[in-house]
Amino acid sequence: MKLLLQRAAEAAVEVDGACVGRIGQGLLVLVCAEPGDTVDDAAYLARKVALMRIFSDEDGKMNRSVLDVGGAVLAVSQFTLVARWKKGNRPGFSDAAEPDLGERLYDAFCDAVRAEGLPVETGRFAAVMKVSLVNDGPITIWMDSRDPR
Repeated sequence: MKLLLQRAAEAAVEVDGACVGRIGQGLLVLVCAEPGDTVDDAAYLARKVALMRIFSDEDGKMNRSVLDVGGAVLAVSQFTLVARWKKGNRPGFSDAAEPDLGERLYDAFCDAVRAEGLPVETGRFAAVMKVSLVNDGPITIWMDSRDPR
């Protein structure tokens, strides 16, 4: 499972001109499931997201988590995180999970983040969305549940 995590001063997502999710301070998380991913991957990443210390303390050091600062999460499904782009000029997305699995794991991730004690706003799975972000920092972190690091 892959995530792109961005520290946000604010973020929102629209579908068909209507806002379906909005947060103030917190994290915008783009979420992509791959074949073979499990609910355990979703729970592992949710815990890492909730506890990752990327918010500043009183000394300006990144020592606080989104939980510590009372922030929220805006989770948006994003199958294009697995784009194959080296061959040709049109990216391929065949490495993304089939929609049923992708939606199930996206929902599992959102539920797991809520279980960590965070408010979660969401986009709409498989919809065309407009996502806005005021990136705070900017702080952007790539996460992959399969990464051995």
